[in-house]
Amino acid sequence: MPNKDDANAKDAGERDEDVVLSRDASAQTTEDILAAAVTGLKVNSSADSNPNLRSKQVLEHMLKELQATSGKLRSSSSKFAFWSTQPVPDLDEKVEANECIEPNKDINDIQAEPYALPSAFAWNIVDVDDAEELKDLYTLLQENYVEDGDAMFRFHYQPEFLKWALQSPGWKRDWHVGVRVVKSGKLVGFISANPGKLRVYDQTIPIVDVNFLCVHKKLRHKRLAPVLIREITRRVNLAGIFQAVYTAGVLLPKPVATCRYWHRSLNPKKLIDVGFSHLTRHMKMQTTVKLYKLPEQPQTKGYRRILPQDMAKAHKLLEEFLKKFSLCPVFNEEEFIHWFTPLDGVVDCYVVVDEEDNLTDMVSYYCLPSSIMHHSVHKTLNAAYSFYNVSTKTPVLQLVTDALISARNAKMDVYNALELMDNKEFLTPLKFGIGDGNLHYYMFNWRCPTMKSEDVALILM
Repeated sequence: MPNKDDANAKDAGERDEDVVLSRDASAQTTEDILAAAVTGLKVNSSADSNPNLRSKQVLEHMLKELQATSGKLRSSSSKFAFWSTQPVPDLDEKVEANECIEPNKDINDIQAEPYALPSAFAWNIVDVDDAEELKDLYTLLQENYVEDGDAMFRFHYQPEFLKWALQSPGWKRDWHVGVRVVKSGKLVGFISANPGKLRVYDQTIPIVDVNFLCVHKKLRHKRLAPVLIREITRRVNLAGIFQAVYTAGVLLPKPVATCRYWHRSLNPKKLIDVGFSHLTRHMKMQTTVKLYKLPEQPQTKGYRRILPQDMAKAHKLLEEFLKKFSLCPVFNEEEFIHWFTPLDGVVDCYVVVDEEDNLTDMVSYYCLPSSIMHHSVHKTLNAAYSFYNVSTKTPVLQLVTDALISARNAKMDVYNALELMDNKEFLTPLKFGIGDGNLHYYMFNWRCPTMKSEDVALILM
């Protein structure tokens, strides 16, 4: 199953090789690299002072040094050829400030026209309120989006999920950017941005989260991903926003934080059958099923699904909780209602209310299934992803156990959680298993000191 720990840089430019531009005005040529290497080259002092070292040996020595130096420069230059042109910190940069990298631009200085595409392709705004265009986006993602390294599972974003994820308060049609083939009209590329506010340490900034970057598998040699990134940047800049946040499974310049996904089995027999997990040595299926067994119903008194009349109280509860983290969203009440109103098969939220009608705790998860690529019986793996949890009166282990039960009763097969916020408190005790990859958090046109995963309270889709 493609968890976000193997997300193939889905929000940052497809696979790393797809980001590299074949031609970039700011990229150094081989001649430039070699010239720089020659200019900076110093022959070893021992060679200079050794009377037995003849001219030929000196030249051979210089050649070896030149080759080594130019090789390193070529490697460094080509690996992040695209990102080296963008306002992001270098991987080895030591960051102490919390600030923008480039100042905000005057709107008149921003390119008014879209970036050029190859002649066979054209820009398109994907109207997710149109059933046919939403189906086009669904198909593009279903056939070409994130899958695991063994091509066994692929994210399966349902149309209802896409509308929820793409139409949060303040959304703009112009930020649902598609690329279509001119002759056929087929959608072959997409990128999106969602507006919001983000608190980074002690500063709150307007921001977009960039998501759903996808290029058709057969066209990735066309280098469309960098153009999509430049184009969404241009459109967002025209709206007066100059910072963005995104996640990727690959290492790019430069992560703000790095997290790991953990997985808790809810339907172990199915997970083992489809190859998502395996029987532990010396463990039989019956013993494994018993190990992960949960009560039939939630156990906490006052635990129930959130209601419209709970929204204001729950919003304040989450707002207070988020104050202790270094990277977190700043939701207004309208945004909170959008993200936490239950929607079957998309998102669910539960609260605990005491006898005096005080709302004391909340727990939430969203639902993102994966297609099972090669199985004769099972075609879909239903996964719940831990969203935002606030425990003030109910012990967090008890609260999340009730969430596991709710997810299991909603036919989820596995419950995933990142090791951010306070999640480490429940991961091991509730029998989550650690994933095998990293999820990196990045900011565009912003630098700040690196933070620990437990200092992060930001969940992106």
